[in-house]
Amino acid sequence: MPPLKPSVVLGLLALGIFICVALLAPWIAPYPADKIIGGAWLGPMGNAWMGTDNLGRDLFSRLIWGTRTSLSVTALAAALAFLLGTSLGFLAGVCGGWVDQLISRVNDVLMAIPTLIFALVVLAMLPKNTAIIILVLGVLEATRVLRVSRSLAVDIATQEFIEVARMRGESMRWILWREILPNALTTLVAEFALRFIFILLFLSALSFLGMGIQPPTADWGGLARDNKDGILFGVWAALVPGAAIALLAVSLNVVADWLLSRDGRNWHGGKNG
Repeated sequence: MPPLKPSVVLGLLALGIFICVALLAPWIAPYPADKIIGGAWLGPMGNAWMGTDNLGRDLFSRLIWGTRTSLSVTALAAALAFLLGTSLGFLAGVCGGWVDQLISRVNDVLMAIPTLIFALVVLAMLPKNTAIIILVLGVLEATRVLRVSRSLAVDIATQEFIEVARMRGESMRWILWREILPNALTTLVAEFALRFIFILLFLSALSFLGMGIQPPTADWGGLARDNKDGILFGVWAALVPGAAIALLAVSLNVVADWLLSRDGRNWHGGKNG
């Protein structure tokens, strides 16, 4: 196996740091997310080295807790999106016929609705708790995953080892998860990285508009919303979550590109062929 490029190493390192921050937030953050420690929009000082926000809460602690909230909600929504999208996409691609037409047409209708408007309407009618937000984000992004997984399943289903599995009398469940999935896994992992960023941006946008994670729980979008007025006073706290999202996006894209480059060498011929 050739050595990893420096960009890939840096991307993996950055991802590791984000994951560690999310997992170790209770031990890293100096204060609880909603604790007021001073006046509003104070500059860096001894007990708050990034300063305070619009209510006098420690910005560093809010950022740490926000990392945990944003990444955990995004990860759960992405997992739901891939569970739904991959299952239905594989089923449509392998079965074909009316099953494919039914799943694909329903998916096309959902994709035709602007996702932000759809999410805002749904969240306006339902309780804006974490479970509902994860469900809405997961279902909306599942439509994109379904298109990708269906395309993969259609291509892989023409391979000889799929015909051999059918001749052996293997069940549809076996073909989907023991034949199709292993040969599509690398591309799906790369797609997961891209979908993760889109879901994170979507969540941050909803929180910024007041329809996502609700106060006093910290998340990156809420942190930008709470501190947007501080820019007028020279406080750049609203830009901190944007920088974090940009760094995470670059890291994930670098890793996704690396996975896609490996996919060209490992996919052809099938792992089970």
